[in-house]
Amino acid sequence: MASRRTQRWLPVAFAATVGIALIAGSYTYVSTVAGDRGDCVALDVVSSTEKSDLVKDLAERYNNSRRRFGGRCADVKVTGLTSGQAMEALAGDWDKLSGTGSPRPQVWLPTSTLWTGQLRLLDKAAGQAEQTPGEYASIANSPLVIAMPATKARYLQQQGELGWGDILGMSGDQGWAAFGKPEWKRFTFGKDNPNLSTSGLAATIATYYAATKTSSDLTAADVRDPKVTRFVRQIEANVSHYSDDVVDLLRSLAAADLATAAGEVSATDLSAVVTQEELVYLYNTGALSEGRKPREQLVALYPKEGTFNLDHPYVVLPKADDAQRAGAADFLAFLQDEPQQAKFAAIGFRDHEQAASDDLVKVVGGRKSAGTYFDPPSPEVVQGIKASWATLRKKANILMAVDVSGSMTTNKVGAQTRFAIATDAAKRGIALLNSEDRVGLWAFSSEQPGAKLPYRAQLPVAQLNLAQFGARLEGMRTGGNTALYTTIRAAQRQMLTSYDRTRINAVVVLTDGRNEYDKDNDLAKLLKDVTLDPDRPVKIFCIAFDKSSDLKTLESISKVTGGKAFDARDPELINDAFVKLLSSF
Repeated sequence: MASRRTQRWLPVAFAATVGIALIAGSYTYVSTVAGDRGDCVALDVVSSTEKSDLVKDLAERYNNSRRRFGGRCADVKVTGLTSGQAMEALAGDWDKLSGTGSPRPQVWLPTSTLWTGQLRLLDKAAGQAEQTPGEYASIANSPLVIAMPATKARYLQQQGELGWGDILGMSGDQGWAAFGKPEWKRFTFGKDNPNLSTSGLAATIATYYAATKTSSDLTAADVRDPKVTRFVRQIEANVSHYSDDVVDLLRSLAAADLATAAGEVSATDLSAVVTQEELVYLYNTGALSEGRKPREQLVALYPKEGTFNLDHPYVVLPKADDAQRAGAADFLAFLQDEPQQAKFAAIGFRDHEQAASDDLVKVVGGRKSAGTYFDPPSPEVVQGIKASWATLRKKANILMAVDVSGSMTTNKVGAQTRFAIATDAAKRGIALLNSEDRVGLWAFSSEQPGAKLPYRAQLPVAQLNLAQFGARLEGMRTGGNTALYTTIRAAQRQMLTSYDRTRINAVVVLTDGRNEYDKDNDLAKLLKDVTLDPDRPVKIFCIAFDKSSDLKTLESISKVTGGKAFDARDPELINDAFVKLLSSF
């Protein structure tokens, strides 16, 4: 049965179709060569990144189709940008905030109408006219699912209908023993940071709906209800770590699977990932692992309370003129036509009416109907959920090791040293953490006079004090070479010594170079020493901060620990790298 949301949207889709018909009369396809397209309407489109490559290909097909409407044609240009970043840019200075170099768009294709609601709030706060006041037709759909390796997923399915709390709320200590599988040990799952990611935001909202046992009309009072917040906190407690991009989590899972198949050490502690159904399809077909299909495929689980649908709306923005609106209506009709819908289906989407192909159902081990779809809460309630998540999310223990070798001050960017730029970025990044997070600080280079070790503790891992942390960062002295390997090994061992199962335990390494320490230069041994223990995971995250940085090695180190390396070899990327990195906690 269609959800109330689907039923509500049917008139919208019908109205859009009628509007197209009134504008265009009937489509005319020119049988001769297209020739000069100088009279075409310029239509700029910004699309969320998970579908932007496909929409670009379809725009090229559209532009080459010789398709006309009302005697006119449209020339569509597509730019990819995450939904959250596009929302911020649309609310403010597009040229400055989008970073795309493309003109302000007339059409926006976010992942979900969640973002159109948040844009309304930003417009209201700025005292400007709302850009997204209505409801919008979809070009594709993808429900949120719990993706789990087939062996564990099939076992859970045998237990009967299970909900969000049943699956994601397993005790971190008891874990799989709750389902009679103690040998599978702890249960942890991956999800995106809801401030950065649509799937992360939708997953967080879904847990609130599950807690209230409703599928619509979530209220601000529900968000504040102690019973609801306890439910959400229980689920967040089992997060392995947060991510800025769920594709990274899935790629890590695929890499661990392929390593196992090759008889190598697997580096993952994830029992599941909360993600879009579409990405489960891409995972199982090998699209996320360079065409290599995983040894064990993922199965899409649909919780019994219901799930959230990412509806990929087609939003025509108010600054579009009449000709651009006509062109936008024609491009929407084109995208909803069967040949183009088949292209969306080929990468794992349900169609614009939420129907799943037989191939999608087979590949993800899913079903034609995803069950009940939760209605999106009001934008104000979504805003309240995001604010509450800051206190309910899993907290972290982080040890940051900062490279203070001589090159950090001898190499300059303009008038500033790399060290100054890096420490400024680190201070701004650390400010994103919660006051309940615990952070420590090390400096490393090579042995300094009177010291036996190349790394030096500046602050123990303790409750974050921003002023103290910033002062210690600024006061560190530079000099010597880069003892990268021995520092990373020692930092991970330090975190294991004080391991806290209730927190995310991690090491963050900021370096502008490569290992220059002859006493410890065996990379293979380091990788063996720091490989992830799924029962006591300490993940290593690295930022490469110079062209001379050994990014490939940093990626190898992060990979075997289940962490991630960030490329900030261009100094202008350092702030963005810190935002993404610290959003993992």
